[in-house]
Formats: sequence, C-alpha cells, structure tokens
Amino acid sequence: MSPSPRWRNLGTAAGAVTAGLFAIFDLYQWASAYAADHFHNDFTFYYAAARIGLGHGWGSIYDLGLQQAELNAIGSRITIAELARYISPPPVAWSAAPLTALPYPAAYWTWSALLLAALGLTWYLAAPGSGRARVIHLAAAVGWLPAIYALQLGQPGLFVALGVAGSYALLRANRPLWAGLALAPLVLKPQLAFLVPAALLAARQDRAFLGSLLGLGALAVASAVALGSGGLAAYEARLAFAAGMPVNREFTLAYLLGATSLARAVQVIIALWALALAYRLRHRGIEWLFACGLVGSMLATPYVHLDDLVMLGLAGWFCLRAGTPMWTRAYALAVVVVIEGVAIWGPAPVIASELGFLALLSIAALKHDDRDTQQDGAEAKHDGRLQRNREHLSVDGQAEAVDVRQA
Repeated sequence: MSPSPRWRNLGTAAGAVTAGLFAIFDLYQWASAYAADHFHNDFTFYYAAARIGLGHGWGSIYDLGLQQAELNAIGSRITIAELARYISPPPVAWSAAPLTALPYPAAYWTWSALLLAALGLTWYLAAPGSGRARVIHLAAAVGWLPAIYALQLGQPGLFVALGVAGSYALLRANRPLWAGLALAPLVLKPQLAFLVPAALLAARQDRAFLGSLLGLGALAVASAVALGSGGLAAYEARLAFAAGMPVNREFTLAYLLGATSLARAVQVIIALWALALAYRLRHRGIEWLFACGLVGSMLATPYVHLDDLVMLGLAGWFCLRAGTPMWTRAYALAVVVVIEGVAIWGPAPVIASELGFLALLSIAALKHDDRDTQQDGAEAKHDGRLQRNREHLSVDGQAEAVDVRQA
C-alpha cells in the first residue's frame, strides 16, 4: 500500500473515532440536561404558545400573562423574564399545536425526534463525500456544539436547515419552483437564511425565487390574519424588546462594532456583497449561491445565538460539495474547532471565522474560471447566430425561402 492511501485511511479512522466520541458525549449531555430539568428548553414556550392559541385565539400568543398561566399549568416552574418568553413567529406555535394533545414529556421527545430526523435528512441531502466519509460527517454534526445545543433547546433552526437543503436538492433535480417552495420553513426563524431567496434571484434562478415568494408570502399573510392588529402590535413589541438585549447580539457584528449605525451599515454592505458573489458564482454550481446566501445571512442578521450557527455548518457542506481545494477543507475544520471552543475564547473568533468564510467565497468569485469564459463564449456564439439569421432577412422583413428553385 502506498503512503498516501495509508495516511488517508489513518486520517479517516481518526476522524471517525473523534466524531463518534463527541457525538456520544453530546447525546449524554442532552439526556442529562433533560433529566435535571424537563422544562429548561425553548420547546416549553412553543408548547405553551400553542395551548394559548388553541384556547384563546392565535392573536393572544404574545400575551405575557397568558404565557405565565400556561407555564404554570404544565408545571414548568418557569417565570416569565427577559429571555424566558415566547417571541417566535406564529408558525412555530402552529407546528407545536398537534403535540398539545400529548403530555408534555411525550410532546418534547416527539418534537426532538422530528428535529433529529431533520438533521438526518439535511445530512442526506447536503453532506459531501461518499461512503464512510459521509457517515463521519453525520457523527460530526451530532457531536458539534451548535447542533446538539439546538437539539437540547428544541430550536426549529434544524427545520430551516432542512428547508435550505431540500431547496438545494430540488434545484439540482431541475425543479426550481418546488425548490423555492421548499424554503417555506424559513418563516420559523427568518434571520437564519433570509438572504437565500435573494441569492436565488441574484443568480437568475427566477422560478425558484418565485416559489420562495409564494411559500413565504402565503405563511406571512396567514400569520398576519391569525394575529390580527392586536397580536401584530404585541409581536412587534416583543421583537423590539428582544432586539435591545445584548445577549441576542453576541454572535453578530454588533459585538465588535457596537449596536450602532456603523454596525448596521456594515451588515447591509455585507448582505449586498454576498448577493453580488452569488451572481458572480452563478455559473459554477448552485452550491455556491446557497453558501453565499447562508454566510451573508449569518453576518448580516441582527440576532444570532450559538445554536443558529448550524447554518454555517450547512454552508460549509455546500462549499465542500463544490469541490474546493484541500486547504479550504482545513479552514472548514478550523471553523468547527473555533465554534466548538466558544466557551473558552468567546464570540470574537467565531465572528472572525465567518468573515474569513466570506473572504474565501470572495476569492473564489473573483478568481478567473474557465467555465465563466466558456459560458460567455457560448452566449457570444448564440448571439452571433442570431445576428447571421437577421442578415438573411430580406429588406421587406420576410424571411428567405430555405429551398429556392429556378424556373
């Protein structure tokens, strides 16, 4: 056996063992956290909001008094506080509504099973590689801090990730309208991937963009109708309050630049730049446009928590599927480690790694690619044929006959 395959096999084995151990440890931590306090998670608030909506009307789900009453009714012993309240969009409560027929523990584990299924399907649709390498990616995903934290909290971000991965798979299968409709789960946590539909438009995937407008628009209208004017006012008040909490900005550029107009301006510039990159990379594979949309969303959003960083992992999978050089794989591993150790070195290196990710996308977009030249040449050739066809038209605008016989 040559040295290269031997070292490759050793690396694969080391990766498998490391990923497996982290996955087992994280699953143990999840079970321990639930055993210590069944209600210390965000699903508790989704469950309570669903009960409020079914019992008092969906326009009441942001009523803090009713939230406290429902939390007491299910025996949570949670007191409404700055970070302990329901502020998610109405579709999150709608998603939990069928589970209110179950006792809370059964509802929580049913929801958790759905999240695990979403993670597994996202891996199936988006993870790179084949064979053992793909299995290692799955174990690594379960063992990664943002993913296990999302599972522990019951956060719907994994449903958003599945929507993006499903959109990618459908676009690859040449089902653009359905690819856009698959982005409907973005409504559960819009801040995680809000630039993805715009990236589709920038990359001239018009039918996919139309599908996203139809799906997201329908859910937005349904939410507004269900809430009514009073519910909308309460929702806006809850969002304004959350936006003012520093903990909600720890993983955004506001952590480095402050909650200032400068930070907002930089975020707008980054969002526009990410869309420009999606346009530039449109001929190199659809993986690139999804990566641009996700990384741009993570940097431009005003509201990010640790569990939301699963979207950065999904963006990394897309880039690896695009066939990036080996050194970019090393960078992806470094980003995983930086986020895994956030409790040690804080948010700054995480934000820096996101900016580095955007820089790598920029290098890829600005680098000359033969496929761009071929595409431009094909378009020029097509235009040339059109011009020659026009030259065959007679003066009076009638086309020349194909076969003209002399009398």
